[in-house]
Amino acid sequence: MYNRFQLAKKFLHYYLTASNGKGHGIHSPFVFDFITNVLNDKKNYECYYSIEKLRKELLHDKRIIAVEDFGAGSSVIPLNKRVIKDIAASSPKPKKFAQLLFRIAYYYKPETIVELGTSFGITASYLACANKTSEIFTLEGSKNIATIAQGNFQKLGLQNVKLIQGNFDDTLPDLLLQIKKINLAFVDGNHRKVPTLKYFQQFLKKFTDQSIFIFDDIHWSAEMEEAWKEIQQHPAVTLSIDLFFIGLVFFKKDFKAKQHFVIRF
Repeated sequence: MYNRFQLAKKFLHYYLTASNGKGHGIHSPFVFDFITNVLNDKKNYECYYSIEKLRKELLHDKRIIAVEDFGAGSSVIPLNKRVIKDIAASSPKPKKFAQLLFRIAYYYKPETIVELGTSFGITASYLACANKTSEIFTLEGSKNIATIAQGNFQKLGLQNVKLIQGNFDDTLPDLLLQIKKINLAFVDGNHRKVPTLKYFQQFLKKFTDQSIFIFDDIHWSAEMEEAWKEIQQHPAVTLSIDLFFIGLVFFKKDFKAKQHFVIRF
């Protein structure tokens, strides 16, 4: 992965060269609509408070748990035994991006959502609250982390989340056999090129032209940037949006040419 200096340098370049996030100069009606009604939606939705209250509790939880790490590892907490508050500080998506995922699910109303990397269930909770008729399947490798996430879903009274615990290599193929399509996918686990591209290829078996795939930490390392470029260039992808910390791809058939946008967020 890139060190902090390298990442800061890349972020500065992104910030100075990206579209300003206001929609000025954006000639795609779809992207302009996304910026206006999703990216810049400043409403304080009801569930924001309860989920962030839960996050705050996790950030003060000093219990130590054993964690199996099936991904590329954590640069912050590499040990097998970890303190819950330390995981909560580094693993779940920050409020800004978790609430963006909520708005994406709220606006586009995907029926079936798949998340790779539950952590303590913060983003899955946002996705579940966005549309109570959506069905959310969230996959987590670590048994102890999954147990805490399941408890958090119960605290929030969420009925439309199914947590599947185990190695993605085993659990994802089984899940894909059970569902007809994926309307929204969020990949936040195993930050390496080969697994990321493998998940993308697996998801493609269940996509529609209205699907949205979201990839976390696309600039986390050189190999993640390579994976992101390959995903952008796939023939099925007609539109991609780079928000630096996450990347979104769309498959809408009515776009005449492939489009790529880098937008400040």
